[in-house]
Amino acid sequence: MTSSELVPARASTASRTPATAILDFCGQVRAVAAAEFRKLRHDPLELFLRAVQPMLWLLLFGQVMAQIRGLSGGSLAYLDFLSAGILAQSVLFTAIFYGISAIWERDLGILHRYLVSPAYRPALVLGKALSAAVRGLSQATIIYALSLILGIGVNLMPSHIIGAIMFVALGAMLFSTLSLIIACLVRTRERFMGIGQVLTMPIFFASNAIYPIALMPDWLKAIARFNPLTYEVDALRALMLKGGTSLYGLGADAGILLAATAVLVLIAARLYPRMVT
Repeated sequence: MTSSELVPARASTASRTPATAILDFCGQVRAVAAAEFRKLRHDPLELFLRAVQPMLWLLLFGQVMAQIRGLSGGSLAYLDFLSAGILAQSVLFTAIFYGISAIWERDLGILHRYLVSPAYRPALVLGKALSAAVRGLSQATIIYALSLILGIGVNLMPSHIIGAIMFVALGAMLFSTLSLIIACLVRTRERFMGIGQVLTMPIFFASNAIYPIALMPDWLKAIARFNPLTYEVDALRALMLKGGTSLYGLGADAGILLAATAVLVLIAARLYPRMVT
């Protein structure tokens, strides 16, 4: 397989206009994402296995902790409160290990083909992030279905579902790009897995996923406000649940996640060539 089969080439310099450059960029993102989608189609069992952990959180942890009154810190039942956090958690846990695929691609020689192609480096990163977003949406489908079975007050208004899809996709793109940066820095599967496992729990527990920020000590509140997962959970809680509200506002949640994703994409695009050096 040649590099031109992996991603389309840029238009020649003489014929390039801003519109052409944008079309080139979008085509390259789509080509990389399509290659990642084919991998997912060949291993659908992975999606089910990734869903087991959030199911256990809802069925075991959620059912037990729901017996404690007032834990949600508001009018929501605790299981309802928890469901949005577990949705964000499942996206995080799936996306944070996504970078290991780049290490496999390097070992198989696929990454070198990407890098010698004329594709824009941010397009390569965004293509992979878009594929991670699709994986995140598959997780969301499972969590929504399980929430309905458990009698959680899920808001099924189309506008709310579309909004939740957007925030799930954005969260998956953010954390998969962070994962790619880690892969570029450590460059070995063993180190990557170790760092990924170290990062997931602090990110998860230093957020509002399983308890409200108001219950945290001051030092943990400060960390939570710098944690992107906090804003994803905040948005999902407002969009996914009947009676759910956003503490920071959906606009602020989206702005923070978009800004963080943009910064990480630029960093990942700069570091990506280091994978083969």
